[in-house]
Amino acid sequence: MNRLACALAALTLALPAAAQPPVPADVLEGEVVYHVFQRSFRDSNGDGHGDLEGVRQSLPYLRSLGVTAVLMTPLYPSRVYHNYFATDFEGIDPRYGTREDLQKLIADAHARGMKIYLDMEFQYLAEGHPWWTAALADRNSPYADWMLWDDRAAGIAEEGPFGLREIAHFGRDTHGVTTVALKHPEVRAWFDRYLMGWVDPDGDGRFDDGVDGFRLDHMMDDLDDKGLLTDLFRDFWNPAFAKLRAARPDLAFIAEQSDWQYGEDYLARSDVSAVFAFPIHDAIRKFDKAALAQAMRRTAAITPAGKTQLLFAENHDVSRIASDPGITPEKLRTAAALMFLLRGTPILYYGQELGMRGAMDAGYPTDENHIPVREAFKWASTDAAPGQALWYRRPGERYWDQRYARDHDGVSVEEQDGKQGSLLEHYRRLAALRQAHPALVSGAQRVLESPAGLLAVERSGGGERLVILANLTPARFTPPAALAQGTVLLGGPGGALRAWQTAVYRLP
Repeated sequence: MNRLACALAALTLALPAAAQPPVPADVLEGEVVYHVFQRSFRDSNGDGHGDLEGVRQSLPYLRSLGVTAVLMTPLYPSRVYHNYFATDFEGIDPRYGTREDLQKLIADAHARGMKIYLDMEFQYLAEGHPWWTAALADRNSPYADWMLWDDRAAGIAEEGPFGLREIAHFGRDTHGVTTVALKHPEVRAWFDRYLMGWVDPDGDGRFDDGVDGFRLDHMMDDLDDKGLLTDLFRDFWNPAFAKLRAARPDLAFIAEQSDWQYGEDYLARSDVSAVFAFPIHDAIRKFDKAALAQAMRRTAAITPAGKTQLLFAENHDVSRIASDPGITPEKLRTAAALMFLLRGTPILYYGQELGMRGAMDAGYPTDENHIPVREAFKWASTDAAPGQALWYRRPGERYWDQRYARDHDGVSVEEQDGKQGSLLEHYRRLAALRQAHPALVSGAQRVLESPAGLLAVERSGGGERLVILANLTPARFTPPAALAQGTVLLGGPGGALRAWQTAVYRLP
């Protein structure tokens, strides 16, 4: 009897788990998050830019995909196309719409049982921001205390992230970037009010018209490891979270850990709800059974009760998985299955469900290098169709002339919707499978002993036991006979697992 068969036999003898004390609520339990780069998602008014109304119009599609929460990149005004360096924290980039458009989106999402999360990065501000402008006009302005300086008298502001003092961008010019004095008492109070304004826009103590959580970009305890802003978990982030949760306990706070590792420090010392499962992402992209099993075990060990990790295969900062060397349609399906079926909260990057392609272009010294992984979502089979957000149309540039998305390439909603065997329909099936089986949402997880290249995982809970088998090899694999007693929930019944295929069995 091989190792997997022995492990399966042991499952049939397992005793019911002893009663456990209650644990803190995981506010992301049961969610399926969809990460929208909204400038590229859906254009509702024909100006080439994706917008808030476009996101609102897309909610039925997202709901059909099993999505329960939409994460949007920053909305505040900015001179860069991704909006991560604000020229004003107040207001909304007019290309996206108005506050009224956001309220309509929130209302429609909530009516459909969906949540809205906003991405935030207010550790930095850009040249032209009212605080910086006031400080340069008068070094004694109170706003001068709200920024860090290299030489305040000379008007030389502290650098921003990654040692940058200037941002060169798609707009073909540059502008300054600097760091906010996050520990200044007035700054902390200002951001407390600012975040509450997104959660409770009209201040009436009700939250049906507010966002449901935040993603915190480049969150750090010692900002940029420079020793200038230290103990931020204790002095800035945790107090801010506590004030917001006192008003609305179910808010989600999702940290992007700056080192892209396991996030132990964030989970242990900051009051975030979740971090991103970067090591699991790395192992999925390599289709490496040993690395994946190790990452799963360590992730489980360092994630406290009541907190979670977001499982992802790609995001706006990395090349798309469909452009990885050696990728195959079955590998794309298995990557999706691991996201949906392993313990954690799945987060899809827009277009991933279609197999959109794109790889970083290191030849650009500006933020244009990321455009290939932020191309327009393919609603239709042609660029000329309404809704395509082709804001980056610029003949003569590689990111346009050599763009990945092409007419009639099969990578669009129009070409995959309702088509048996399409990647889009596979994602829908996975979402439905996860929703139908509590063990896949909140159940326990155990990596089983199994042959090299075959990942075997038990998920148990809600009165059921499931076994996930992922064949991470180019060979066929015959499942052990013990699984024949179970019900096949995913994968071909009875037969061998194809190369790179994933199957799910429910044990009796």
